[in-house]
This record gives sequence, structure tokens and C-alpha cells, in this order.
Amino acid sequence: MSHQNKPNILDTASQVRKGEELDIQAVTTWLKSQGLKLADNANETAKVTQYSGGASNWTYRLEYSSDHADQCHDLILRRPPKGTKAKSAHDMVREYQVQNALQSDYPYVPKMVALCTDESVLGCDFYVMERLEGIIPRANFPKSLALSAEQAETLCKNVLDAWIALHQIDTTDNAELSKLGKGEGYCERQIIGWDKRYAKAHTSNVPTFALVRDWLKDNIPADSKTCLIHNDWRLDNVVLDPSEPTKVIGVLDWEMATLGDPLMDLGSALAYWVQADDDPVTQQFRRQPTNVDGMMTRQQVVDYYLEKTGLQIDNWTFYEVYGLFRLAGIAQQIYYRYYHKQTDNPMFKDFWVVIHVLNAKCLALISQHEGAEFTATIKADLEHAGLNDELLSQLPAPVQGLVKMMVYS
Repeated sequence: MSHQNKPNILDTASQVRKGEELDIQAVTTWLKSQGLKLADNANETAKVTQYSGGASNWTYRLEYSSDHADQCHDLILRRPPKGTKAKSAHDMVREYQVQNALQSDYPYVPKMVALCTDESVLGCDFYVMERLEGIIPRANFPKSLALSAEQAETLCKNVLDAWIALHQIDTTDNAELSKLGKGEGYCERQIIGWDKRYAKAHTSNVPTFALVRDWLKDNIPADSKTCLIHNDWRLDNVVLDPSEPTKVIGVLDWEMATLGDPLMDLGSALAYWVQADDDPVTQQFRRQPTNVDGMMTRQQVVDYYLEKTGLQIDNWTFYEVYGLFRLAGIAQQIYYRYYHKQTDNPMFKDFWVVIHVLNAKCLALISQHEGAEFTATIKADLEHAGLNDELLSQLPAPVQGLVKMMVYS
């Protein structure tokens, strides 16, 4: 791939969103106080842009003009959204420390530059890291990047191999990483935790997930093992080499990393893995290009992961349903804010429709696993299943048909 084509495929930041402006003078002064070499006129020459998103932490690119190779000139700043009440929800210190602790053990972590806990600078904790120049596969690959089916399969395997390598890291002698976990019982803590979070975020226009939640609680397995897990593994959180687009050069967004069960990490990740034959609603909300020719199916991902790690699964349905329910919980927490007019971001307004589809997917998977008796339970008790007629009538007609088909087929 020629250098001339690179700007068309590189992940780029854009204009800073209104209300999310960054005090670059305060940041620059602080960076210099940390011993960073910046140009003398850095305040005047720094270019600040912002990456898309906004539902999670805010991410800025800081470009400092520099004529000297030893001066820092291309940096990334991460900070929580304004008005964040609980630091635990956007813990910049933890996110920085996890990545910093991984520097010598994991080659895909960006290089950390500095952590700021002095709220007089920006009014919040934040950290700065070196920018990785590369491609981030979002919902679709860049238009100028055309991967063959063979390249897409290679990319899949390379991304999975980078993930598996993370799960193999020995954390026992790493003080920062060892303190992340709470010991045995990770699977149970996740099910109980997401059960409570979903109930708290429930709105009247979405299903209760009652049957799904009950089934998950009744089928909690023992932890398969405990290791460092990313907890948000998606293709749009990896950075690819612009000269070799199937090669992983970085992994981003470590805010949810912890010590836990890798099979739960697998289930969580596959909830985002939309394949070519998935329904239209799921395709509409796809966040990564896992639907293109050559990409693995979810089952192929599971098979590849188990073959490479040697782990065994007695009940894969549990992990798959958990991943979908967890995704529903994340989406519902966001939609709850929109429903109660705490945000007017239009991208959230149809999340309630997705919640219905995720509930139907969970019920369909459980039915396939449990057999006719469970399916009969759903049909006999629509309200307990979270699919009563009143809720269904609120959905667009095509989605009503899709939900019924998933559950009753």
C-alpha cells in the first residue's frame, strides 16, 4: 500500500464538539511541568481535535508543531465527560495504571505519557498518551481500503491472537494488575450486578428480561479461570498498521479491564459480533465490519478461541446469552438517560427497539438450549417473558414480526 493512500484510511479526529472544548493552555503548562519537551511556542501552535463518540470518555488529539525529533508533538488526551458524579464510572487513574502496568508485557498498549490528578488543571482527572497512527475498523472499513476475503480472515485471526495473548499474561508478580480482581466468583458477580443494573435502568417501553435474568441466575457456572480481560474487546478498539491492514499494532479503551473469566470476555465480545446473515435491526446498529466476506462467524470465533487456549465449555449458551443481556444493560443505561431527557443525543432515541431484539435473541437461544418445555413457558406467559402484546404494539411493524419470529420459530 502506497504512502499516498494512507491519509484516506487513517483514523482521524475532527472539530471539537460544542460544550466539550479543551483548555489547551492549562494542559500545555501542566505537560511542561511534567518534564515533557514541547516547543517554546506550544500554546500558540497546538492543534486540538476530538474523536467521535461521546457516550463514554472524551478523547482529544493534541498536535504540537515541532522542528525537533526529541520533542513530543502528537499526543492523545483522555478525560471523563463533564458532570460525571462517580469517578468509578470513568476512572482515569485506573485506566492509566492498567495500561502503564502492561507496558512491558503487552506490545499493543499505547505508551503512557503522564497522569493528572490535580483537578485545578481541567476540573477532573485525565491522562495523556502517545498517539498510535493507524486504521481503526469502525462500522465499515474506510472506502479506500478493500480487503479480500483472505485478508479479512487473516485480520480476524490476528485480532483474536492479540486477545488470546492478553488472556495469557501472568499477573501474579504485577502489583497493579493483581489488585484489579476480587477473587473467585466473577461469573456470579457479573450476573447479579447486571441484573440489578438493568432493573434500575428499566423504562416502561422495554421488556423486563425476567425469564432471561432468571435463567442466567439458575445457570451460573464456576469460573473457568481468572486472568486479565479487556471487557470491551471489539474491532473498533484495535489499531491496524496502515501499511499492512491485517496487522494489529494497538489496543485502546481499557476502562473496563479487570481480572475475570475469559469465557465471560468471549461472550461479551461476541454480542457485538454481527455477521452477514443477522437480522436487519442488528445490522443497523453494527459497530464493526464483522459482516464482510471472509470474516469469521461467531461459532468460528468460539471454535478458534477454544482451540488456541485449550479451554472447554459445557454450556456456551450461558456465555452467549450473558453477552447479549450485558449489551442490553449497557444500551438501556444509555437509553434511560435519553428517556428521562438527561441527554438529547438523537443517536440514542431508537435504543429501546434494540433492547426488544436483544431480549428476543436471548429467549430464542435459551429455547434452543432448553427445548420445547421452555418455549411453551414463553408462549404461556408472555408478560413474564417480557413480550406482552402492549409492549410489542409499540414497536415498528417489521420489528414486531422479527421479534415474534425469533422467539416462536
